[in-house]
Amino acid sequence: MKKMIYTIILLVLMVGMLVACGNEEEAASETPGTSGEENTDNNSEENTANNAENNTDSNEKNANESEASGSEPQTIEFWHGMGGGLGETLDELVEQYNASQDDVEIVAEFQGSYEELLTKFRSVGGTTDAPALVQVFEVGTKYMIESGYTTPVQEWIDKDGYDVSQLEENILSYYTVDGDLHSMPFNSSTPALFYNKDAFEEAGLDPENPPRTFSEIEEAAELLTVSEGGETSQYGFSMLGHGWFFEQMISTQGQDFVNEANGRDGNATEAEFGGEEGLKVFEWINSMHKAGSYEYYGQNWDDIRAAFQAGQVAMYMDSSAGTKDTIANAPFDVGVAFVPHADDIDPQGVIIGGASIWMANGITEEEQAAAWEFMKHLQTAEVQADWHVNTGYFAINPAAYDEAIVTEEHEEFPELRVPIEQLQETVPSSATQGALIAVFPEARQQVVSAFEAMYQGMSPEEALNQAIEATNHAIETYNRTATEE
Repeated sequence: MKKMIYTIILLVLMVGMLVACGNEEEAASETPGTSGEENTDNNSEENTANNAENNTDSNEKNANESEASGSEPQTIEFWHGMGGGLGETLDELVEQYNASQDDVEIVAEFQGSYEELLTKFRSVGGTTDAPALVQVFEVGTKYMIESGYTTPVQEWIDKDGYDVSQLEENILSYYTVDGDLHSMPFNSSTPALFYNKDAFEEAGLDPENPPRTFSEIEEAAELLTVSEGGETSQYGFSMLGHGWFFEQMISTQGQDFVNEANGRDGNATEAEFGGEEGLKVFEWINSMHKAGSYEYYGQNWDDIRAAFQAGQVAMYMDSSAGTKDTIANAPFDVGVAFVPHADDIDPQGVIIGGASIWMANGITEEEQAAAWEFMKHLQTAEVQADWHVNTGYFAINPAAYDEAIVTEEHEEFPELRVPIEQLQETVPSSATQGALIAVFPEARQQVVSAFEAMYQGMSPEEALNQAIEATNHAIETYNRTATEE
């Protein structure tokens, strides 16, 4: 029966993710759905083939080197969902580690999207066929904890006396439950506000003083909207159809998404985003939509990004991991700012998205020890500096920001500092840790559906209640099934 419960959890994750992010090209992500953050390199057949070929070449090279030296290093399988350029960067990090010592050989294997990866891991989890290490998107955290297939990294932290205080607290917190760190953060990002500086100047706004509050965004959006003859050529603001962004704007108000301390003190039994905090967000978006300063571009990340690059919308929110690409691709100057917050509050900060690395428990202690050494290596300042510069993700070890390659990068792209400052200013709480629920993908999609219903004329109150009722139904169904175990 227990096996059936885990199957149900996985099916909820899979179906919810496909519905929530069917238009994304990511395995994650972020980009907040599949994940909070969006990994656009990761899903095409071409990328899958290229990464498979790269994995084979790298593995053969390492095997030949080991044979030549006469050594037999401990082989550690590492399954991941990073394709394209991200996968290439990861492969380089693995090759550098393998070349740096003779005791361990990491074999990085691209397994497709995060959904495909989790399905494959589930089929071998808890057995000797499981990889030692596996990357899982953040919304799969509760499933991984309850699956019985993993060893919390806290066990190795305690054995080794590893100092986690050197790592970013506001990233570790998502994967920490009851004081134990269950997995090691890897690719992490948060949302940020991106805006067209040229459009700001044309509208008489200060491009170096971006709006922060809901009312400031609304006022700027009205000035930034360009219409003529009943046709709007530029809208002031837009938000992707993805529940991750809504979560940010209630968490910064200090509001949990679900009860039981956001599902961290026990299994959540109901949603808690239906109060005034959630209503403020719905009413804010609805007001701009009715005024004609807000346009909805759907649930596809590429569509809203294309609209921004084409000058069709002057402000929108996106994953911080794409900051450099957004700046490089835009035909205008791009500004980056904190996520908007409700008026008359002290903003509490943001929730991370992305993925982390988990250690399997179906392997030997020797394999776990070798896997742990690699996990520690990934957190060194030098490695994290390289990862941050080449991918745009946060450095899990803040000391990386003092490395020369990072300071040079930040001098060229000072906007990269904005999401880092936003993260580091986040006030730790259950709200900013993020929710842990097995039905997270479905809950996120219910929020998106509620916004879309509001765009069609439903009142903000009715739309929000619709999301609450649907989320509560999903939670209740899951909990009832789990209770029947």
